[in-house]
Amino acid sequence: MASLSHPLKPRFLSTPKPKLQTNKCPTKVRMSFQESGPSIAVVGVTGAVGQEFLSVLSDRDFPYRSLKLLASKRSARKSISFQDRTFTVQELTADSFDDVDIALFSAGGSISKQFGPIAADKGAIVVDNSSAFRMVDGVPLVIPEVNPEAMAGIKIGNKKGALIANPNCSTIICLMAATPLHRHAKVTRMVVSTYQAASGAGAAAMHELELQTREVLEGKPPTCNIFKQQVCIFLLHCTKCFSSRHASYSFPLFLARMQYAFNLFSHNAPVLENGYNEEEMKMLNETRKIW
Repeated sequence: MASLSHPLKPRFLSTPKPKLQTNKCPTKVRMSFQESGPSIAVVGVTGAVGQEFLSVLSDRDFPYRSLKLLASKRSARKSISFQDRTFTVQELTADSFDDVDIALFSAGGSISKQFGPIAADKGAIVVDNSSAFRMVDGVPLVIPEVNPEAMAGIKIGNKKGALIANPNCSTIICLMAATPLHRHAKVTRMVVSTYQAASGAGAAAMHELELQTREVLEGKPPTCNIFKQQVCIFLLHCTKCFSSRHASYSFPLFLARMQYAFNLFSHNAPVLENGYNEEEMKMLNETRKIW
């Protein structure tokens, strides 16, 4: 049998010199700080939505000449970093909106009702994330991709303040999909199911969800401070009363606080006389106003 052999050629292993890596994505130059930009105030900046406001402003390089971060007295003097700058949170007062062009509100309906009109009277365009002004006549309820025409006449820089309401989160998502259908063939009825997150009630609810999850997994009773509305559980028993034509009923009633971890319920909102809860009616009424 013939054997095939190949001469061994020496191979030299060496570590190649590292090449200088060129940065294909150079450091982004921030163009948002501009002397010609509007002055912005963020109300409720230390909350979950307030932090998201800052994130969106940064992601979009939204131009601004000044940025005022506002919160409650308890949160005043905290430091927040934004685009390589450090800002000190100021206490929200009636004087907070002097020389403010745009005021973004997310501090709850009561704060919006108190300070929103003050900011608008001082010439600021107020974009409110609460339900305070959604159904108020004359206040546009706006989804920019659906009904931007509702904001016609509202302009920055003319010192004419205005209130703009932001719809409920479920309304926004639903109408983004349903509006093209509505324009093509008028929608007369919708059946909607929403599955909402603890974050809808802010940072405190998110922390409570994490706490409840740990407690439930450890077999402990869950802490229910944020979602504390009690749920009524009825057990219906019907027994025939032989001495009467009528049946007698007993309704043992159990009250339980809503456990959010691993749970599902219609919404943390009161049920109205028509059988729908407040959140469901928000969606119905807001859709009618926007359309």
